[in-house]
Amino acid sequence: MNQVDRKRIIWAWAMYDFANSAFTTLVVTFIYGAYFTKVIAPDEVVGTKWWSWAIAVTAIIVSVSSPVLGALSDLGGYRKRIMMLSTWFCVAATAFLFFPEQGQVFSALILFVIANVSFEFGTVFCNAYLPELVSKEHIGRASGFAWALGYIGGLLALGIALVLLVQPEIPIFGFSTEKGENIRATNLLVALWFLVFSIPTFIWVQDKRPEKGKFKESVAASFKRLFHTFQDLKNYRTVAHFLLARLVYNDALVTIFAFGGIYATGVIGFNFEEIMILGIVLNITAGMGAFLMGYLDDSKGSQKIVQWSILFLSFACFLGFAAPIIPNWFAEVSWLTSKLIFWIAAILIGFFSGPNQSASRSLMAHYTPAEKRNEFFGFYAFSGKATSFVGPLLFGWVTAMFGTQQAGILVVFILFIFGYVLMKRI
Repeated sequence: MNQVDRKRIIWAWAMYDFANSAFTTLVVTFIYGAYFTKVIAPDEVVGTKWWSWAIAVTAIIVSVSSPVLGALSDLGGYRKRIMMLSTWFCVAATAFLFFPEQGQVFSALILFVIANVSFEFGTVFCNAYLPELVSKEHIGRASGFAWALGYIGGLLALGIALVLLVQPEIPIFGFSTEKGENIRATNLLVALWFLVFSIPTFIWVQDKRPEKGKFKESVAASFKRLFHTFQDLKNYRTVAHFLLARLVYNDALVTIFAFGGIYATGVIGFNFEEIMILGIVLNITAGMGAFLMGYLDDSKGSQKIVQWSILFLSFACFLGFAAPIIPNWFAEVSWLTSKLIFWIAAILIGFFSGPNQSASRSLMAHYTPAEKRNEFFGFYAFSGKATSFVGPLLFGWVTAMFGTQQAGILVVFILFIFGYVLMKRI
C-alpha cells in the first residue's frame, strides 16, 4: 500500500469519529438527556433516576456483548458488516427519538437504549481497526487525530443545530418551538449526520477476508477464544491492571457525558441555548486537547497522559460540585457567579477528556499483542462498560436520595480519584 492510499484510509477511519460524535454530543451529553429530564419526565429528579437506568442497561448489554463481538471479528471477519449494521440501527433509533413527547417516558428510553447500544457496538469495531492502519510508533498521533476530528464533528453538528433549530423564532422546515419540537428535531439532524459521514469509512476501510466456516461454528469458536482470553489475561498483567483502572476512571467519564447537560440545567440553571453554546466551547477545547496531547502522547507516553488527565478531570469535577457554593463565600465579588465557575470546570473537562480517551486507546494498542488484537480490544470495550452502570446508577440514586443532582456529582469525583490510584500502580 502506497503512502497516499494509507493516508486516505486513515482519514476514512477517522471519519467514523467525525460521524458518530454528533450522537454523543447532542443526544447523550448536551441536548436529549437534558430534554428528557426537563420535559419528558415528570420532574428532573425522577428523570435523572430513569436516565441513569437507561445508561446502566446500555452498559450491561455492551459489557456482555463486546468481548464476544471482538472474538467473532478476529475469527470470522465479520467486523465491517456488524459495524455497518450497528451504525444503521443507531441512525434509525435516533431518528425515531423525534417522536416521544411529554409523558412518553417508556418509548423515549427504549429508543435511546437501542441507539446507544448500537453506537457502542460500532465503536468497538472502529477501535479494533487502529493497530492495523498505522505503525506502533504513530498510534498515539493517529488516535489523537481521530478524536480531534470527532470533536470537530460534534462542534459543527452543535453549531448547525443551534443556528437552524434552537435560536430562530421560526426554526428551519417549520419545526414548532411549542412542545419542544425544534429540540426533538436535533435527533433528525444527528441521524442524518451519522448516516452520511460514516460512508467514507465503509467505502475505503477494508475488512480482512473472512475465514472459511459456518457462522455458528465461528460463534462457538468465538466463545472458546473468549474463555481462553480470560485465562490469558493473567499472562498479560499490565493489560489486566490497565483494564481494571479504566473500569473506574472511564465510569466517571461515562457519568459526566451522560449527566453533564442534565447537571447544567438542573443545578446551574442553563437553558437549551446556553447548553448548546457550552457544548460548542467544550468541543473546541476537547478537539484542541486531543490533537495537542496526541503529540505529547508519542513523546511522553500514553500512561502519563492518562494520569495527568485524570488529575485535572478530578479537580474540574470538584469545581463543578462547588460552583453553586463558592459565590456565597465571596459575596462581595459580584462577577464570581455559579455559571462562571461551572464554565471553568466544563472547559477543563472538555480539554482533558479528549486526551484521556485518546491516550487510553493508544495505551491499549501499545499493550496489546498482534495475535490478540481484536479480542483484547473487545476487553477494552468491556473495561469501559463492565461496571460503567455503577456511576450513572449511583448518580441517580444519590440524586434521588438527597433531592439534588449536586450530591450525585460527588460520585464522579470519587471514581476519578480511585482510577488515578489504580493507574499509579501499573
